[in-house]
Amino acid sequence: MSAGPALVAVAHGSRDPRSAATVTALMDLVRRLRPGLDVRVAFLDLSAPRLPDVLAAVDATHDRAVVVPLLLGHAFHARVDVPGAVVQAAQRHPGLAIRTAAVLGGHPRLEDAALRRLAAVAGPLDDPGLGVVVAAIGSSHAPANAAVQRIAAGWAARSGWAGACAAFATAAGPTVPEAVATLRAAGARRVAVAPWILAPGLLPDRIARDARAAGAVVAAPLGADTGVAATVLARYDAVAGTDICAVSRSADVRLSSTG
Repeated sequence: MSAGPALVAVAHGSRDPRSAATVTALMDLVRRLRPGLDVRVAFLDLSAPRLPDVLAAVDATHDRAVVVPLLLGHAFHARVDVPGAVVQAAQRHPGLAIRTAAVLGGHPRLEDAALRRLAAVAGPLDDPGLGVVVAAIGSSHAPANAAVQRIAAGWAARSGWAGACAAFATAAGPTVPEAVATLRAAGARRVAVAPWILAPGLLPDRIARDARAAGAVVAAPLGADTGVAATVLARYDAVAGTDICAVSRSADVRLSSTG
C-alpha cells in the first residue's frame, strides 16, 4: 500500500472531447508540481473513467484517497453527486478511507488564474474604461450564482474599472449580452468577458459567441493554469493529513468545508 493518499480529481464530464483533454492537461500539471503524488482523473458523467471505477482501482494500491471536485461552485454536483458517489464507494470498499475536499471555487489562486486569462485577451487591466463580465454556466442553486456575483463585485471594488458584473449561460440572469450592455451604459469604453469555467464545452462556446456578438473580447476557460493546479493541491493538502479512517468507514462522508 502507498504511504500517502491518492488524489482523485473528479470533473463533471462532457460529450465535448476538449473538456476531458483540458482536465487531463490540468492533472498533468498537478503531477509536475507534486512529483511522486498518485494523481487520478475521474468524471461524474458523460466521460470516462467514472468516479466509482477510479476509486475501485485506487483501492488496489492505497488505503486512503482524497477526492478533489474540479468544480467552481457549491451547487448540485458538489452538494449531491460527489458526496453520494463517495458514500457508495466507501461502502463498497471498506478498506479504502476516503475524504472529499472542498470545491476549487473560493480559493484566491483561482481568481488569479481567471485574471491572467483575462489579461491575455484584454491587455493591461489597469484601465478605468474597462468593463468586465464574469461569466459562469449558472445554477438553480442561488448561493452558487451569488458566489460568482461576489467575485465580480470584489473585482469591481478593487480594480478601478468602469465596472464588473456576473452573467450566466443558463438558469439565472443576466445573460452575457445583457451584462455587456449594462457595463457600456455605465461608461465602459471596452468590455471583456472572463469565463468562470474550468474547461471548454457547449455552454462555454455559447458564452464566447454571445460575447463576441456583443462586441466584447472573451478569455479562455481557466484550464491547465498553474494557479488552478496549485488550488487543486491546496484542497488536497487541506484534508490529506487528517484522520479519515473513521469518516470513510461510516456512511458519513461529507463535503469538507476546509479551505
